[in-house]
Amino acid sequence: MVSYQQIDAKMLSKMFLAGARNLENKKEWINELNVFPVPDGDTGTNMTMTIMSAAREVSALGEGAGMKAICKAISSGSLRGARGNSGVILSQLFRGLTKRFQDEDVLTVTVVAEAFDKAVETAYKAVMKPKEGTILTVARGMSDKARELVGAGEEDMGTFLTAVIEHARYVLSQTPEMLPVLKQAGVVDSGGQGLVEVFAGALDAFLGKEIVSSEVPSHLVQAEAETPVEQHEEEIKFGYCTEFIIMLDKAFNVKAEMDFKSYLEAIGDSIVCVADEDIVKVHVHTNDPGLAIQKALKYGALSNLKIDNMRLEHQEKLFKMTGNKPSGTVEKAAPEALETAAEAPGADSGQPPKDFGFIAVSVGDGIKEIFKSLGVDYVIEGGQTMNPSTADILDAVDKVNARTVFLLPNNKNIILAAKQAVELVTDKDLLVIPTKTIPQGITAVINFVPEMSADENEENMISEIKNVSTGEVTYAVRDTVIEDKEIKKGDYMGIGDEGILAVGSEMTTVAGDTISSMMKEDSELVSIYYGSDVDEETAEAFRTQIGEKFPDCDVELQYGGQPIYYYIMSVE
Repeated sequence: MVSYQQIDAKMLSKMFLAGARNLENKKEWINELNVFPVPDGDTGTNMTMTIMSAAREVSALGEGAGMKAICKAISSGSLRGARGNSGVILSQLFRGLTKRFQDEDVLTVTVVAEAFDKAVETAYKAVMKPKEGTILTVARGMSDKARELVGAGEEDMGTFLTAVIEHARYVLSQTPEMLPVLKQAGVVDSGGQGLVEVFAGALDAFLGKEIVSSEVPSHLVQAEAETPVEQHEEEIKFGYCTEFIIMLDKAFNVKAEMDFKSYLEAIGDSIVCVADEDIVKVHVHTNDPGLAIQKALKYGALSNLKIDNMRLEHQEKLFKMTGNKPSGTVEKAAPEALETAAEAPGADSGQPPKDFGFIAVSVGDGIKEIFKSLGVDYVIEGGQTMNPSTADILDAVDKVNARTVFLLPNNKNIILAAKQAVELVTDKDLLVIPTKTIPQGITAVINFVPEMSADENEENMISEIKNVSTGEVTYAVRDTVIEDKEIKKGDYMGIGDEGILAVGSEMTTVAGDTISSMMKEDSELVSIYYGSDVDEETAEAFRTQIGEKFPDCDVELQYGGQPIYYYIMSVE
């Protein structure tokens, strides 16, 4: 039995999964802590999706996994699944913790305190301009308290962790004093709250206060469940259950692991890929086992190869139930799938790469078509409420056949994940243009000059997007006060680059006031993108109104099709 002075690998796994579940249970509450009362507060969702990516990998390891394997699963899983600023920071905290944990058989109070220091150092480095009163402040408070307790001679792990988390709650309660916008909205920092919930759940598991399953919630686990007898054969999308172990003979780093998993996701589902030292355990349901095998052979020799025809097994179960042998059945899984591997087209088009490519993140079919018409190679569906993960971005980069790829996040909450992806791309140059809004992204693409170098284009695009002011019109989901503006649930709000520009009960009036707030003496162009909840006639009338109010400006209207935001508008 493990003493209360230390944590072994089995306990660490249990604590991590408990922390993930506790965060998952609280995510909607955390979402509601968003300062702006908009219908897209997603801190809880982003942090949950980040940690659940790691939880799936930890859960797949099983009970006998060692400390190093668990740490790798936590680090690589959260890195791959990181979404939004809060998710990226959470993944960096885990990265720092596990870097200190991985070489230990058991974790003592001293090791955990040192790991907290490493976690905070790693997370702060990931943020260009760290802001106090956020998740970073809460993490640093935990680190400070841990160091203080070790200095005082504390050795009991339960007492130590309890004190650290109590202090984290205190620091969290002080975040409104550090960020006035939190105080005025009457909330604590949502990312900091999420971090506290992760460690509170982990502490409960350590102390045995509640029974927490070693599995993450069933709807988030890619299970290796047997196909139910009642399922019709045509419902089995991928027919071959394929399992094997790769005996590695070359480096299988985080990037290689993410690339391999992305490939498996492209050819199947029910994927488990767990790397430990010099072997990788793989499970995938696919229609072409040969494709998975061929890809795996690039990393080493294979062993324990097993392929089952799930459609055949399903038919055999029906035969046992009905006594009628289905027509066309054979005794063994057909080997043809293995033979298709060499004939299957690769991920590349076979064409030489072009010099430059573009990826944009956007939501709304109209905006997607605008980006495509401007020459963007790949559009990642995402934005508010659905920030793409680091893995989503890497997958998009792989699909663009260019030596240099420009990435337009078009949302301030995606920029960190984009920059995290830069560190993992090895076969081409990925340059992130820090666009925070859709109009900035469109301006960036328009100002791209093919004859200029990558560095010149990067500098030029970054310079041009600074001339774009953006406003977005949505509605309030709760009563609050922000920047001395009283907001009632159901009010329309015009949100600008730096805060709320207009509030009112009539949508068109708020949209007009928002544009007026963005206008400058030298403004020349107003662009309006109307969303899925605004009809064309209403949008045309609004365009006419703005044109009459600002006759010296060109006013352009285009269908964006975006949800949640009735209008996205820019002034240049």
